[in-house]
Amino acid sequence: MAKLQQLETFSLQETETGYRLLVSAVGGEAIYVEITPAQMDEIIESLEAAMGGEEDEGVEEDEAF
Repeated sequence: MAKLQQLETFSLQETETGYRLLVSAVGGEAIYVEITPAQMDEIIESLEAAMGGEEDEGVEEDEAF
């Protein structure tokens, strides 16, 4: 199992085939991770769910455009 470390920095770049994510941990080495567009969609959905969804505050659903 991977050792849990605190995030120090990250950088996301778009590539021809998807995305490249650079992640470094405090006191650790940086790694690049290749992400497909489908994986990026899953990451975004996971982040939205963790943050409580993507509802617009103060706007009811039938009022949204």
